[in-house]
Amino acid sequence: MKYCDNILETIGHTPMVKLHRVTASLPCTVLAKVEFFNPGNSIKDRMAVKMIDVAEQNGWLKPGGTIIEGTSGNTGMGLALAAIVRGYKCIFTTTDKQSKEKVDILKAVGAEVIVCPTNVEPEDPRSYYSVSKRLAREIPNSFYVNQYDNLANREAHYEQTGPEIWEQTEGKITHLVVATGTGGTVTGTGKYLKEKNPDIKVWAIDSYGSLLKKYYDTGIIDMTEVYPYITEGIGEDFVPENYDMSVIDAFEKVTDKDAAIMARKITKEEGIFVGYSAGSAVAGLLQLKASLKPTDVVVVIFHDHGSRYVGKVYNDQWMMERGFLDVKTVKDVINGRKGQPLVTIDANEKVSEAIAKMKKYDIEHIPVLGGNDIIGAISESGLFNKLLDNTQLKDAAVKEVMQPAFPLVSQETPIEKLTVYINRENGAVLTKDDSGNHHIITKYDIIQALGR
Repeated sequence: MKYCDNILETIGHTPMVKLHRVTASLPCTVLAKVEFFNPGNSIKDRMAVKMIDVAEQNGWLKPGGTIIEGTSGNTGMGLALAAIVRGYKCIFTTTDKQSKEKVDILKAVGAEVIVCPTNVEPEDPRSYYSVSKRLAREIPNSFYVNQYDNLANREAHYEQTGPEIWEQTEGKITHLVVATGTGGTVTGTGKYLKEKNPDIKVWAIDSYGSLLKKYYDTGIIDMTEVYPYITEGIGEDFVPENYDMSVIDAFEKVTDKDAAIMARKITKEEGIFVGYSAGSAVAGLLQLKASLKPTDVVVVIFHDHGSRYVGKVYNDQWMMERGFLDVKTVKDVINGRKGQPLVTIDANEKVSEAIAKMKKYDIEHIPVLGGNDIIGAISESGLFNKLLDNTQLKDAAVKEVMQPAFPLVSQETPIEKLTVYINRENGAVLTKDDSGNHHIITKYDIIQALGR
């Protein structure tokens, strides 16, 4: 029988997947190392278990002990899996910018999670770094993992990730692209690959609001570079000891918006449900495309799974609130019409007059008025079916054949949301502008707006 003795034995040997659409503008082959195939759904499983192994070997972590760490979520998941298998407790500190999904997942695997403020200095006693260190001092038989300065982090990638990539590409890799935070993945993987071929380029992707690129470029820790940013899991406000900057050939910064939009694009166009940092990595690669040639083979690390970000990157409302989505709304459609008046018909007019209006204005849907109020609607398809049954209806009053009034929606409604209202039975919606005038939005309008 073929089986694993425990879940930790499933870590590693993740697949490589060729990218097509999101990298169509690049002249070379781009391969994604899809790390969410690890049991904890991220690349952090690799180094989490390695750090526990080293701690056990050195006697830093003893039976029944407590693992303590500051984490953006993924490292905590890897540590929690190791703790379950090997009988440890876990206490994790994280920041309030991390997704709710990450916190809930950590709790689901038995960890205690303490959420700390993001926008404080690392030395601030409230920071998730400081709180985790304090807990390690106060709690007996505990081990503070410290993924940032624990060199077992980068050793895991030197021993595992680098060799896997070299083998999977048959040594043809020319570039490694990593959205980087602790420095373990980019340094460990890059070091192994450069030992195999010194010509391989290692590109690190940073976030605006992080000081890593400035430090790489100048050797100066410039705190003026540091400000709040939204991207999770990459960038830092200090330089972790896991970094060996000599391994890195270029640092590139990517905005929160570009990273989020690219993550969604990878998911929709490649069918790979990725996390925020994968968006950063591909966006950064595209920014550096001038350095690439047709013979290059680029490997991009996809760190984690999109399920960790369904309340953020994959939530339209969250994206819109931050200005990350250029959303077309009902108001945009109205403004594009240059003030065309709404065509209506009185409920007491004849059906034949409604048909004449449809021909004259080349429209399919007309709101029906009862006095000054809209009381119903008439449509070409609805009339067609009724006239087939009774041709004499053309002389009847509109009110005898009208359908219910079209739904009324806000001007700020995104076009994509109108599919809830428009269907086979109901072909349009109405809205009111700031002056109180009614406007109609049809299926054709939606198709036109989404196609631009």
